[in-house]
Amino acid sequence: MKNNEILISGAGIAGPALAYWLRKAGFAVTIVERAPQPRPGGQTVDLRGAGRTVVERMGLMDRAKAESVHQHGIALVDAAGRVTARVGADSFGGEGIVSEIEILRGDLARLLYEATLPDTEYLWDDTITALDQDADGVTVTFEKAPPRRFALVVGADGPHSVVRSLAFGPERDCVRPLGLYTAWFTATADLDLDGWYLMHNAPGGLVASARPGRLPGEIKAGFSFRSDPIAYDRRDTAAQRAVVAERFAGVGWETPRLLRAMHTAPDFFLDSMGQVRLDGRSRGRVVLLGDAGYCASPLTGLGTSLALVGAYVLAGELAAAGGDHRTAFGRYDELMRPYVDQAQELPPGGAAGFAPTGRFGIRMRNLSMRQMTRWPMRNLLAAQFAKAGSIALPEYALPAQTA
Repeated sequence: MKNNEILISGAGIAGPALAYWLRKAGFAVTIVERAPQPRPGGQTVDLRGAGRTVVERMGLMDRAKAESVHQHGIALVDAAGRVTARVGADSFGGEGIVSEIEILRGDLARLLYEATLPDTEYLWDDTITALDQDADGVTVTFEKAPPRRFALVVGADGPHSVVRSLAFGPERDCVRPLGLYTAWFTATADLDLDGWYLMHNAPGGLVASARPGRLPGEIKAGFSFRSDPIAYDRRDTAAQRAVVAERFAGVGWETPRLLRAMHTAPDFFLDSMGQVRLDGRSRGRVVLLGDAGYCASPLTGLGTSLALVGAYVLAGELAAAGGDHRTAFGRYDELMRPYVDQAQELPPGGAAGFAPTGRFGIRMRNLSMRQMTRWPMRNLLAAQFAKAGSIALPEYALPAQTA
């Protein structure tokens, strides 16, 4: 086996999923993660299409279903809290806007992390600061740990990937912004959702939302807003909260209550939405996986499927090529590219359809939601949701395990 020692940056979803399959194929895997431990909680992610198939092949589906968040579907509400449109979770075969299997990102990451133990080495509370490639491997410099040599390095560290910036260039050259920002946090506000993911649009391209968490009384809240690029310190959450509070001042529905909860939420974060667009996902002995290499943005609902499928394909191709990274990386990009291209096609209207700026646009959004399960909108949306399964997963010699 060539190139047996592999370093993965990122212990979210893509990184541990890749480590699981690489260990099955006999590779030695190390994962470095900036967080001091697996990140708990987070918002819900979908298990749909080929991503669901990968979880099934890992033997983790029963556990994922047991920890899934139960939601009736998504509903739009006006400033007074009246429902203006709704779509059930059972629509489109259970793979619509809200899928039948939704799980908190932290819960899915924990299941994947546990599946990699005890054979995967983890370097917590650390990050990569430099990569020096040569003909035989990569010398990796860490922020805290001493430098080490690895045969291959995988960037699975999200849309703001450190590995991508070191091997491919600055973020501005790799990410296409969508003119949309979103703040996510967990709230315990006294808000009766009745099992629905509620969303309120307000003029100015504002979207306030709340959905059930897994624990009793837990609410996963979000504030999204249209905007040109804004400068902010990613470490200064107080300033970020102030930006969101100013944008949503005076907005109706349950927005004031959610804003109060936002100021004390321990897991608040604000980020821009964008898509990672690259001509290729590898540079020599470095390769990108998941959001680091082909972020599609939350608007598509396909980020988790891309991460899980990409991990399975990358590990499978490395195993099939006996560790020959040139052959494996080429096949990985060849197989993933059509799937990625389809996944990055935004739903009708894109950011403008999700967060209309005017009242007429909001009325049209409500109307389109009410028509989603009817012809001809149903056919258009069915094609969008079907993209999650638009790849024929190869059958690699990677034995699955019953969890």
